[in-house]
Amino acid sequence: MSPTEVTDRLTELRADFDRSFAEPARRHDAEHAELLAVHAGGRPYALRLAQAAGVHSDRPVTPLPGPQPALLGVAGFSGAIVPVYDLAALLGHPVPERPRWLVLAAGSPPLALAFHELDGHVRVSAAVIVGEPDGHDGRDVLRGMVPLPGGTRPIVDLPAARAVVHRLTGHTQDVFEER
Repeated sequence: MSPTEVTDRLTELRADFDRSFAEPARRHDAEHAELLAVHAGGRPYALRLAQAAGVHSDRPVTPLPGPQPALLGVAGFSGAIVPVYDLAALLGHPVPERPRWLVLAAGSPPLALAFHELDGHVRVSAAVIVGEPDGHDGRDVLRGMVPLPGGTRPIVDLPAARAVVHRLTGHTQDVFEER
């Protein structure tokens, strides 16, 4: 990004932040979905905010050796050491550069996924989310598509991503469910 683009984006984010305090508080309901619009490996995705425990930028990640190329290392969150996996690598994309952003998945065991760009927060009608299957084979972490400004994005299911990471690390499903 050029300095002008950064300044423009910063101005836009500040205006959105200020506007959020001027608007009445939104109710969380089943008719709407709160999403984070992100880019991982140069591709657009959406993450369900309800499945996230936090979003962090520029958090130090201590590299770890290992057989999984998606494992970036570990990071500290409120005194807990959490494994960090590259979302683009988990989705099978090449990773041109180290991701800047981390989303801490809600639930247990702890997991953080790294992605390259945070495009923003959006609230959409649940009715516009399409192709969200009830049954899946457990290998796919994408659950549905959502039309957003700039194009339609696949939705990454964070619990499904945790299950994939768990399988990659050699744990059985029973161990995952006991935690």
